[in-house]
Amino acid sequence: MANTSPKLSVSDFIALTNQTLEYAYPHIEIEGEVSGFKVNQGKFVFFDLKDSGASVGCFMMLFSLRVPIEDGMKVIVTASPKLTAWGKFSLTVKVIRPSGEGSLKKSYEILKAKLAEEGLFAVDRKRSLPVIPKHIAVISSTQAAGYADFVKILNDRWGGVKVDVAQVQVQGASAPDQMIRALQYFNSQEQLPEVIVIIRGGGSADDLSAFNDEPLVRAIAASRVPTLVGVGHEIDESLADMAADVRAATPSNAAQIIVPDKNELIRSVRYQVASLLPRIDRIVSDYQIEVRERLLAIIDELTDKVTHQQQLLAAKMDVLQQMNPTRVLQRGYAILRGTVAVGQTLQITTKSAIIKAEIKEVEYDEK
Repeated sequence: MANTSPKLSVSDFIALTNQTLEYAYPHIEIEGEVSGFKVNQGKFVFFDLKDSGASVGCFMMLFSLRVPIEDGMKVIVTASPKLTAWGKFSLTVKVIRPSGEGSLKKSYEILKAKLAEEGLFAVDRKRSLPVIPKHIAVISSTQAAGYADFVKILNDRWGGVKVDVAQVQVQGASAPDQMIRALQYFNSQEQLPEVIVIIRGGGSADDLSAFNDEPLVRAIAASRVPTLVGVGHEIDESLADMAADVRAATPSNAAQIIVPDKNELIRSVRYQVASLLPRIDRIVSDYQIEVRERLLAIIDELTDKVTHQQQLLAAKMDVLQQMNPTRVLQRGYAILRGTVAVGQTLQITTKSAIIKAEIKEVEYDEK
């Protein structure tokens, strides 16, 4: 019987095997426990992925490692199976993420401590949001209930706000990069929004793990535009929340933070106006009293001055009266008018008569 088995070289066998694997399993997700984790030359990552019955070697580039990984952590890898040129089977890992509450928490705490030490969560670097923004940008899944709640509450509370929306995935391996690109897009606009809002409704720890992605957290911290992150429920806290300028407990709470309630604002203004009116009345009344008192004081001062001037005028009038020739005649004196010379005629005015007399003789006092 003839041998029908193909005869291949080693290289061809490895190439054929990899071709078959690539066709059958271009990408596969595998869950297991990390063992022998190490980084070589600052760019190559090696580890084994194992369970109770087997182990497989894994390789990935360091830049693809988005979360802290340690031995003993349970993870899910997205990888391509491959047979190396040395005949060793391994997984080329594209994405790795912690799996299970314990591993997620451990990875979270490691990254949280690292970023906190760098100052990414420091209070003094956080910026305040505009009181009533006119232009905001939203990064979210527009099909999600959290986004719908946000938009409804935003319009109910204020309305008229310009909203630019970036539709992204907010869960899964591709979510962090999509949100990073959206952040970069909004930060590169010529007309920048006044605030960037990143929102997502509730979910499990694994669902929200995208918001603990290190590059995403750094992109939020580096944003030129103030950021507001509202992810999950009130009890949920992500590293994205901590890096943002303002944290909202939920997407609905994010809308409440962004704009005031117009009805509440109207009530507040009316109350303030109502409370101010009595104060304004008191101020006006006090001012009227003060003005009246000042006017009375001015009138009194002017009256005193007028009285004093009247007294001075009366005194001067009295002096003038004393010098009046008629007053002199009343006392028995006479007024003589004319040239004092012999033969001249004098006019003599007395109290009751005017006498004309001729001068017969003139005697001069030689003293």
